[in-house]
Amino acid sequence: MPRRWHRFTPWAALAAMAFCVTIRPSFAQTHSADLGVQLEQAESLRTADHPRFLARLNLLRSQAAAMSMRERWHLRYLEAWEASFQGDYVNAEPRLRDVIDHSDDPALAVKASAILMGDWGSNKRYEEAFELANQLVEKLPGTQDKLARFVALSYLSQLLRSAGQYELAANYAHDMAQDLPAGETACKPLAMRITALYETRKLTSSSPELQEALDACQAARDSVFTNALWLVKSDLHLDENEPLKAVQLLLRIAPSVRSDQYYSNMLTTQVQLAQAYLKLGKDDAARKAAQAALALSDPGDISETLRDAYRVLYSLDKKQGNTAAALADYEHYVAQDVGYLNDVSARALAYAMAKQHVIVQKLETEKLSRENNILRLKQALDAKAVETIRLYVVLLLLVLASAVFWLLRLKRSQLHFKKLSSIDGLTGVYNHQHFMGEAGKALHLLERRQGMACLFFIDLDNFKHINDTHGHATGDAVLRRTVTICRQQLRPTDLFGRLGGEEFGILLLDCTREQGMRIAERIRRAIDVAKLEGDAGIVTFSASVGLASTEYCGHDLQRLCREADAALYRAKRAGRNRVVSDTEEDGLVEA
Repeated sequence: MPRRWHRFTPWAALAAMAFCVTIRPSFAQTHSADLGVQLEQAESLRTADHPRFLARLNLLRSQAAAMSMRERWHLRYLEAWEASFQGDYVNAEPRLRDVIDHSDDPALAVKASAILMGDWGSNKRYEEAFELANQLVEKLPGTQDKLARFVALSYLSQLLRSAGQYELAANYAHDMAQDLPAGETACKPLAMRITALYETRKLTSSSPELQEALDACQAARDSVFTNALWLVKSDLHLDENEPLKAVQLLLRIAPSVRSDQYYSNMLTTQVQLAQAYLKLGKDDAARKAAQAALALSDPGDISETLRDAYRVLYSLDKKQGNTAAALADYEHYVAQDVGYLNDVSARALAYAMAKQHVIVQKLETEKLSRENNILRLKQALDAKAVETIRLYVVLLLLVLASAVFWLLRLKRSQLHFKKLSSIDGLTGVYNHQHFMGEAGKALHLLERRQGMACLFFIDLDNFKHINDTHGHATGDAVLRRTVTICRQQLRPTDLFGRLGGEEFGILLLDCTREQGMRIAERIRRAIDVAKLEGDAGIVTFSASVGLASTEYCGHDLQRLCREADAALYRAKRAGRNRVVSDTEEDGLVEA
C-alpha cells in the first residue's frame, strides 16, 4: 500500500484500505478483443495484483484509438485512479474532475467523485471533501451500479468516521455489505464497521461483532484486514487492563504483519507492544518496541499512534530519572498530540459547516415551496399586494443581514483589541502586564503539582549606544532580532514578554535550574554572534541574563523577579554579556 496512509490512525487506515480495493478478480485472464471487457478486468486488478494492472493499463493506452467514447472515459478514470493511488494528487484531480463533468457515465462519475473526496480528505481540504460527500449522498439512491455504490459507501464511511460521526460511518459500512459487487466478500464492510464501532467504546475483546469480522476476513484470506482486526482486539485487551493477553496476541500475528509490509499495521503492532510491556513492567522491551515504531516513521509524520510511542518513552525516561531525555520525549509527545488534535478539530469543523450548509439549503427549498403555495392560493390578489409582500421580505432580509454584519464587526473588533491589550506592538511578544499576569497564573498551577520553573531577565548591553550610533530604527530591528533568536530556543509552553525598553522576561515551565542555565547560555551565545546590517555598518550586540529558579526562591513571582533582577545586576556589574543565577555570588559570573 502507498505511504500516503501514514497520517491516519491505524483504525482509520484499516477503513482507508477499502477506498482503493474494489473487487478481486473472479475470472482467469482473458485474451478477448472486447476492449470494454479488458477495461473491467484491468479495474478488478488494481490492488489485487497492481503490477498486472499497470501492464494492462499500458496495453490499453496503446489501443485507445480503437476505443469508443465510453471506453475512453473508462480508461481516463483508470489513469486518474492510478495517479491518486500513487499520491500524485496534482495530476489525479483534473482527470477525476474531467470524468465527473464530461463522461456522461453515472457510475464512473460516482466512483471518480468518491476518489476525489478521499484525496481531498488526505490533503486536509476538509470543507471541499464534505461538500462533495453531500452530493454523493444525494446521488446514491439513483446509483444502480453495485461497484459504484460499494466504492462511494466505503469513502463516505471513512470520511464520516474521521469527523467523529461513528454511528453514521457504521451505518454506511453496514449498507456496503447488503449488496456486494461480484467477487467481493463481507470482509471489508465488516472491518470498516468495526473501526467505527471501536471509536464509540461499545466494543469489548469478546464482542461477537468483532469475531464475525475476523471470521469473514480469515475466510477471505485477506491478511491485511485480518491483522488490522487483531490489532483492534489487542487494543481492547489493553483498555481492559490485560496486557499479557495483548502481548501474546501481538507476538502471534507479528510474522504475518511483517510479511504484509503494511505500514499502519507494522507501526501499530510496535506501539501496542510498547504499551503492553510498559504495563507489565518490562521496561527494556517497552523501550525497544517504542523505538522500533519511531524507526518506521518518516520525519514530520503526525499521528495518534506516534504520539503514544513518545508517551511510552517519556514514561520510561521519567521513571528512570533521565530528565533531559524525558523532556525531549515530552516535547515530541506534545507536538504529536497538538498536531493530531488540530487535524481532528479541522475535520469536525468542516463536517459541521457542511451539515449546516445542507440545513440552510433545505430551509431555503422549504421556504421557496411555501412561497409558491401561497402564490397559488392567492392568485386572486392584485399585483400591488404581491409587490408589497416582496418588499417587506427584502427589507426584513436587509435588516437581518445588517444586524449580522455589525455583530461580526463588533466581535472582530473585540478580538482585535483584546490581542492589542496583551501583545507588545513592536516585538509581537507579551507586554509587561500580560506577561506578569500569565506568569503568576502558571507559577500558581505549577506550585500545586510541585513542578519547577526558571525565570530569567534579559537586558541588551549598551543598547542606548546602538540607538545613538545607528538610530532608533536600527534599535527596533535589534529588539525584533533578539525576540526571533530567543523564540528559536524556547518551547511553545514557555512564556516570553517584553518588560520594557531593551529588557525581556522568560518563564520556563517544568524546567530545573541546570536546564534553565543551559538554555539561557544558548540564548546569550546566539545573541552574541548575531549581526545586523544597519545604515552605519554592521551592528553587533550582546545581552546579560539574570536567572532565578523555584528550586531556591519558591513559586512567589515577586521574589523570583527580585532574584532574577539582582542576578541581572550582578551580570552587568561583572562585565556584561554573561549569565548569572540567583545562587551565584559576585565572584561567580558566567554560566
